[in-house]
Amino acid sequence: MNNFLETMRRRDFLTRASGGVGLAGLAGVLAADPFAAKAPHFAGKAKNLIFLYMEGAPSQIDLLDPKPALAKWHGEPLPPSMTKDFKFAFIKPNAKVLGCKRPFQKYGQGGAEFSDWISAWGPIADELCIVRSMHTDAFNHQPADLILFTGHMLPGRPTLGSWVLYGLGSESRDLPGFVVLSTGKNNMSQSAQWSSGFLPSSHQGVLFRRTGDPVLYLSNPKGVTAEEQGQDFGLVGELNRARLDKTGDREIASRIASYEMAARMQLSTPELLDLGKETAAAKAAYGLDQETTRAFGTNCLMARRLVERGVRVVMVTHSSWDQHTELEKDLKKNCDITAGPVAALIQDLKQRGMLDSTLVVWGGEFGRTPLGDFRNAEEAKAGRDHHANCFTMWAAGGGIRGGVTIGKTDDLGLHVTEDPVHVNDLQATILHCLGFDHTRLTYRHMGRDFRLTDVRGQVVRKMLA
Repeated sequence: MNNFLETMRRRDFLTRASGGVGLAGLAGVLAADPFAAKAPHFAGKAKNLIFLYMEGAPSQIDLLDPKPALAKWHGEPLPPSMTKDFKFAFIKPNAKVLGCKRPFQKYGQGGAEFSDWISAWGPIADELCIVRSMHTDAFNHQPADLILFTGHMLPGRPTLGSWVLYGLGSESRDLPGFVVLSTGKNNMSQSAQWSSGFLPSSHQGVLFRRTGDPVLYLSNPKGVTAEEQGQDFGLVGELNRARLDKTGDREIASRIASYEMAARMQLSTPELLDLGKETAAAKAAYGLDQETTRAFGTNCLMARRLVERGVRVVMVTHSSWDQHTELEKDLKKNCDITAGPVAALIQDLKQRGMLDSTLVVWGGEFGRTPLGDFRNAEEAKAGRDHHANCFTMWAAGGGIRGGVTIGKTDDLGLHVTEDPVHVNDLQATILHCLGFDHTRLTYRHMGRDFRLTDVRGQVVRKMLA
């Protein structure tokens, strides 16, 4: 009886809240296109986001934040006073220092410093805003993934791409508003990086596969004609709308929109995947003519093509950069795979006049320690442990000031010493570039308003153009 009365109260509230139009009218509101473009809080300089996620955490010490002072400590432990407050995932505070063997060079008018393994970024140096003073709360992968993409270590919250799609909608009618492209192996968090959490499921990322249909079941089964499929869609649509009229469940509205999007994708996806109109020079720049770079390079090229077609958010992941061992071999391998295509993406966007409206972010969930991980007892096979206290990311494009390096770390790469930037600050800055006050982009769930930046986050003004 209590459940019946509660249901009747809820229906009465929905009827009143919808201006007397009843549940059928409310269902019509809920069934409105959830992918439609929306206005931000103010005119943001960026319209789209491409997040180049290097899952597993690249070593900033060997790529973007040179520490020549490590050489004198190489093979020796640091004094306990310098490591007493550190939390390490695997090594002990008395682990030996691992110096960096990489030569660094300055590039561009801003003097960005890159190691030889990412020298391909030299031509794009003045487009990048390099942030050496990133820090986070977690020193293990899954919780650090969650903080970077959802603002909090607890699972179940919407990710960055879902928040952006929720706030801005999509300009594409025929493709998902949030697309995920992945290469590499051993991605440890996977869908947690593109989940819509408690937002409607229409805002979740759609993973495009590298083999077969890019999205599961995109093609009709053998023997099923287009006419038969249309009849099936029609019947399912009628049943879903009848249920929506009865319950007002937002998830049913999302389901209807997803079915309709899937039907449109059967027509739009083949054109998207057809690279025949791309020039030979473009394909070569992205590395499509080389086995090492072909898969990741194709994803970077697809990111540009998706943004061209109105897709709001593209996440390009490559895993894994979790080099606890074989740092010299495996870190170089990842750089060989990704550095050239990333540079090509930035140059391509700029050449096409798209970089000013496309925000590109590169980085991992945390950094790596200056102390070595010598689990194999061979220095030649040593790696680095997880390091949450300081790491490096960069941003380029819409609303970002290029040719600058922000923040500093100490001589050994242990602590941030200038302009600390928490991952929540980065999230606030990304949303600002897209036209949002991060404190106002909220969604009411379980009785309170949630936001991407949780309960903190400040826009990093030094990053803004």
